[in-house]
Amino acid sequence: MTAEALVEVAPGVFVATSRVMSTTSTVVVDAGQALLIDPAWMPDELEALASELRGRELEVIGGFATHAHHDHLLWHPDFGDAPRWASDRTAALAVDERNALVAALGPQFPQPLVDLMGRVTDGGDAIPDESLPAGVEAELIVHDGHAPGHTAIWLPALRVLIAGDMLSDIELPLPYYPDDLPAYLSALDALAPFAAQASLVIPGHGAVGSDALARLDADRRYLDDMIRTGSSGDPRIGNPAMAEEHAHLQRMVSG
Repeated sequence: MTAEALVEVAPGVFVATSRVMSTTSTVVVDAGQALLIDPAWMPDELEALASELRGRELEVIGGFATHAHHDHLLWHPDFGDAPRWASDRTAALAVDERNALVAALGPQFPQPLVDLMGRVTDGGDAIPDESLPAGVEAELIVHDGHAPGHTAIWLPALRVLIAGDMLSDIELPLPYYPDDLPAYLSALDALAPFAAQASLVIPGHGAVGSDALARLDADRRYLDDMIRTGSSGDPRIGNPAMAEEHAHLQRMVSG
């Protein structure tokens, strides 16, 4: 694929990285079955991901969307018709905000992919067993930090934290939209015990790393500095699009 092909980052955990915003797709596999988390991003990359899964003789038995942003609600017909899950808030937002989410895809998305975008179901407080590959345990950490109902996935046997759009090495903390800084701080508290145990963190955008707790500390430090002084020396401010996001947070804390 034009993105990086699937790379095994932990036993049975594969990640592909898109050319757009370094968006990650995570595939958790065992015994020829696959759980597909946040497949992304461009149509050709989704097609290539489906082709690679076929080549590896993996059957997609479930999907999971970490939150209701357009780049995390995608799907491809060749993934099959396995159930796709999300938290209750994510599933509700995928319906209520569908028009805006579809518009955000842009004109390059073919209609079959538009039709499949966001077709997720509330799975409750766990990924249903029917969509977990044999031998895989997964715990959901649901919060409202980056988006209402945002969800991280903890794989306890491997100590892998799939963090959604948090704990990124390239993105600043993004506590919006809607603007909710207290919810983001609470989300960091919820993630902290898992980050402390994690051998690996997979962010929604950026590189897989072994530094989950350091990333969480950097996010707290950035937000603390912004709340106290309205400024920060975080190097991520210089990354693409982050200067604009940093300016938005400055307006939030000054208001």
